[in-house]
Amino acid sequence: MKGVILAGGLGSRLRPLTEVTNKHLLPLGREPMIWHAVRQLVGAGIDDIMVVTSTEHMGDIVNSLGSGSRFDCALTYRVQERAGGVADALQLARNFVAGDSSVVFLADNVFEYSIEPYLINFRRQGEGARVLLKEVAEPSQFGIAALDEGQVLSIAEKPGAPPTNYAVVGCYMYDGRVFDFIDRTEPSDRDELEITAVNNLYIAESVLKHDFVHGRWTDAGTFESWMEANGIMLENQNRILTEDGAA
Repeated sequence: MKGVILAGGLGSRLRPLTEVTNKHLLPLGREPMIWHAVRQLVGAGIDDIMVVTSTEHMGDIVNSLGSGSRFDCALTYRVQERAGGVADALQLARNFVAGDSSVVFLADNVFEYSIEPYLINFRRQGEGARVLLKEVAEPSQFGIAALDEGQVLSIAEKPGAPPTNYAVVGCYMYDGRVFDFIDRTEPSDRDELEITAVNNLYIAESVLKHDFVHGRWTDAGTFESWMEANGIMLENQNRILTEDGAA
């Protein structure tokens, strides 16, 4: 299984801080934000990881992460030359993943607890995709899952009338068909390839499963949520917790 960390985007909601650095290099507790994404994947047993970021800050990202040796993993890098959506960034990892399954982690997402239990469930699943859900206070700001009898019926991107308060958060697990589904995806009204559209194609084939996130989570995309993320990481000294209480 391969890991893909997506660390592009403009970080416009965090300006002026992001005028001088990539959002994912801002401090998160005692470390740069992107380190959390790497530590989550490595802690879940993923040690072959591609990082996708923008042209402007690739050098800074590489300077921070290096080869991956300090994290006990191997890191590969690709440049997303324009902001074209999550699915557009993911397709840059097509040759890297090479038909294997993959875990896609958005680098501004902060999970208090390890994602390893969800990967174990995905491996047992055998095929398809798996997403993570978390109840949020402002569902119109996220991709929101419609649920019935324990199944995800559909996912709506930033809906005006959310069917639930359960957001699909930024860690996705896919089998090797994900790139075929990206090829079938049309650009949205924002002229982006939306990961929600890819997930809905998996739902249409009845092969998308889900877990509910244990512990605290935030996407660290605004000043308020970035401060919340810092609070979580400082409280835990940047440790990623496990459900048995170990760090």
